[in-house]
Amino acid sequence: MTHIYDDPSDFKEQVIEGFAAAYGRYVERVPGASGFIRRGGPRAGKVSLVVGGGSGHYPSYSGTVGPGFADGCVLGDVFTSPSTEQVVRIARAADGGAGVILSYGNYAGDRLNFGGAQERLRAAGIDCRNVYVTDDIASAGPDEADRRRGIAGTFLVYKIGGAAADSGCDVDTVERVMRAANAATFSFGVAFGGCTLPGRAEPLFSVDKNQMEFGLGIHGEPGIRTGEWMPARELAQALVDAVLAERPAGAGGRAAVILNGLGSTKYEELFVLYGHVQRLLTAAGVEPVLPEVGELVTSLDMAGCSLSLTWLDDELERYWLAPADTAAFRRGETSTLPTYAGRTDVAEQEVTDDRPAEASPVSRAAAGVARRAIAAMTAVVAENEENLGRIDAVAGDGDHGIGMVRGLRAAQATAEAADGGVGDVLTVAGDAFGDKAGGTSGLLWGVGLAAVGAVLGNTDEVTPALLRDAVHAGAAAIQRVGKAERGDKTMLDALLPFAEELDRQLGAGLNLSDAWRVAAAAAVEAGAATASLRARVGRARPLAERGVGTPDAGAVSMGLILTAVGEVLAQADCVSGPAFVVSHQPTAAAHSGVPADSTLADLTLAELPPADLNQGEAR
Repeated sequence: MTHIYDDPSDFKEQVIEGFAAAYGRYVERVPGASGFIRRGGPRAGKVSLVVGGGSGHYPSYSGTVGPGFADGCVLGDVFTSPSTEQVVRIARAADGGAGVILSYGNYAGDRLNFGGAQERLRAAGIDCRNVYVTDDIASAGPDEADRRRGIAGTFLVYKIGGAAADSGCDVDTVERVMRAANAATFSFGVAFGGCTLPGRAEPLFSVDKNQMEFGLGIHGEPGIRTGEWMPARELAQALVDAVLAERPAGAGGRAAVILNGLGSTKYEELFVLYGHVQRLLTAAGVEPVLPEVGELVTSLDMAGCSLSLTWLDDELERYWLAPADTAAFRRGETSTLPTYAGRTDVAEQEVTDDRPAEASPVSRAAAGVARRAIAAMTAVVAENEENLGRIDAVAGDGDHGIGMVRGLRAAQATAEAADGGVGDVLTVAGDAFGDKAGGTSGLLWGVGLAAVGAVLGNTDEVTPALLRDAVHAGAAAIQRVGKAERGDKTMLDALLPFAEELDRQLGAGLNLSDAWRVAAAAAVEAGAATASLRARVGRARPLAERGVGTPDAGAVSMGLILTAVGEVLAQADCVSGPAFVVSHQPTAAAHSGVPADSTLADLTLAELPPADLNQGEAR
């Protein structure tokens, strides 16, 4: 388990702080961002390689920043994609004016957030390319290679791409070389035990003493199948056979090889295994070129290992052999690399205008309701954080509850500090949620809240009809950005039934409170029903069969949140003036007979002391 930590919610930031203290000779922090660039800043005229993903994989990312390797790295929380904003900040700081390559493993949250960053960087005039790595042969078949996860093969692709960039190649060439390296890279791994997130007493999954998991993920996911324990000789055969089965047509006999430890499988064990691996590769006519054995892409304290192989042509081999000097990887003499002057015309980070738009009194009152709703959302998810993590760990990485609480607390704090109408408050809350939560959920909740805020605006009364339209806008934004459909086993499987039921109940003449309550119950029921579904998108997809029988964590948290918001709406009244008051009456009694086209100002009220209004901690 993870033994050394203070507050688990601060784990990533403390890791970054400690790494910067230890390895300031290689890196420097970027103000306001979770990550590093090379010491000395961006190199003018050089293509910049920025790598990233969730924390918990050291030395991947931060340990690879330096000459001959990466120019920058961006780190999300443990096993969670960094936010779009964080990627943008690191990339802008690393940009030397010749283009930026963003590279990461093929996970839904990373693709969404790095993809969003690419759009923003291009809009700012930076030539930005994205290369995601798909080396994990266990996660999809050869005919679906684009759906494969990125595991330890990411290290090979980053090394080759970093060498190409440092050699002076232009951005088109670096992108081409990295895509060629990815297409030639294949990995397969096994796990003997799961990892334990900071602050948790139990691992994300466990393996029986005489068994092992084949086809592991690097975010604490279990394998795709369970098998009996086998001695090193047989394990080596299983790994080599799996990787060589996908040897591309026309591949030569030379390959870059990594035998990677996941965190608690010791080097001596890996050396025992590699002795068998090399003999098997040689017997198959494969010559390992400068093989690496050790911890290169870990998963906290996970027990396991993986074999990665990149088939080399002359160009890829040149970049694999090229010198590098980073905190975790050193090869050759980097003084032979071209030198680049530091860039002096570095663009300033974007400055946003935080002044709120003019807001009407009724919209300011509705903003108070929004703040209470976000506080209620935070409280209910914090109360259920551990259970959401357990659900998520069945076929994922177990961090859903942690990430949601982190994002919601940031959203609540930002909403409390924000001035203006309900549209502004929800927009800044969504931005804060996305930035702090990271991952897929962070991005999707961020865009969803912002879309709701855009419809509600800062001037109009929040009628049930307007709120209904805002809910549909939020759902549409989540569906558009997440590229998921109903039945894919995501949060949409609770949100879309909610929106449909809200339409139905308002159309039947129910008041907002009762209509929302019925719709929220439908969302909870639909979320529970996702237990029968197989995940078709996201990190849980490779382990879809394991997830059957367990509901989707995102759909469950959606039901909890919609129910909590309904409790706030049942007591809310967007009257003019600074006071915000709530009803002590039961929901049905307080709201019976309220027309569906009335405003929130028509609801029955009673006043509560301000100190009771914003409970953000777990109950």
